[in-house]
Amino acid sequence: MAGPSAKPGKMSPSSTSTTPATPATPSLLTSFFHRSVPLYLSAALLRVVFLLYGLWQDANSPVKYTDIDYLVFTDAARFVARGQSPYERETYRYTPILAWLLLPTAQTTGRPLVDAALFSSGKVLFAAADLVAGWLLERVLAKSMDGSSARKFAAIWLLNPMVATISTRGSSEGLLGVLVMALLSAVMARRVTLAGLLLGFSVHFKIYPFIYAPAIVWWMDAERMGRKPNKGTSKQTSLFSKLLAFVTPARIQLAVTSLATFLRPQLRHVHSLLLACVLIPLATAKRDLPAAMLAQTFAFVAFNEVCTSQYFLWYLILLPLYLPRSSFLHHKPLGATALALWVLAQGVWLQQGYLLEFLGESAFLPGLWLASVGFFLVKCWVLGVAIGDVGGW
Repeated sequence: MAGPSAKPGKMSPSSTSTTPATPATPSLLTSFFHRSVPLYLSAALLRVVFLLYGLWQDANSPVKYTDIDYLVFTDAARFVARGQSPYERETYRYTPILAWLLLPTAQTTGRPLVDAALFSSGKVLFAAADLVAGWLLERVLAKSMDGSSARKFAAIWLLNPMVATISTRGSSEGLLGVLVMALLSAVMARRVTLAGLLLGFSVHFKIYPFIYAPAIVWWMDAERMGRKPNKGTSKQTSLFSKLLAFVTPARIQLAVTSLATFLRPQLRHVHSLLLACVLIPLATAKRDLPAAMLAQTFAFVAFNEVCTSQYFLWYLILLPLYLPRSSFLHHKPLGATALALWVLAQGVWLQQGYLLEFLGESAFLPGLWLASVGFFLVKCWVLGVAIGDVGGW
């Protein structure tokens, strides 16, 4: 006869397990982003590999790894080292601070390895700026998510091969990334004086960050800045005071100039597409300032008459701030389609540019023209999705 069965809802002593539950083992990817050291060490190692490869390619290939702009920078630094103006170097149109920063590249010792290291010191500076920009980016992201998630999104910048390639070729865009991230961090912390100084210095270094001024000013309303209205002032008086303070001679001149621009019959003087850089923040900045700055930068680069791969870094530094809430991330097919179209369009565009710039072939028509049109249309579509996202938040 069988013994009595255990009562429902209770476990018999013989069936009780004494073995403790084994905790779930974190995945390698989770462990990688758990701390900052692996991420930044990998980012630094990636840039070291590209730097060493660049030295080899410069010495062994007719197609040089070093960007032509870096040669302009270092030539200007040599003029400064001799006590002359950096602008003695033709085509140097940058801040003199950049030439001063690259003074070590003008030093020579007569020892090939040491001289090569000194000449590459500017590239090391730009690569280090990438890491600093990534660290500032992580700090901004960490204000709205946990540290591990912030590092995952910051890795879009830090571990991006295109970012590493451009900086190690000798482009100074990483320094702009530092300034823009520092500016955004100061604005989000409501440090108005510091933000103003950083914006001014950024515009001095390279003029494009001036487009962020409308978005920042529009975002800095009384509620966000913690200012309380004066209860002793009537609404009518307050409104009149604000209107009187707003209508200044400079703003009147700006309004007249803008109206004349819109009404001017000579269409060649109206750069209407670039007005998007001013209009976008009016619709999006109060909803999400970093995403508005991304959309502004994207529009500025997409509609600019000049387009180079270096310009892509201007909005890549802001991309991780937009992606967490974006349609591209939450709708995987849309994100995969956008990524595939972008890589394809940019690849074809770069291939046609290589034929023109490096091989000297006449690739303007139809190849380069079609590649540019296709790439432009892809950028317009991506910009439309981004603006739609921010407008719906």
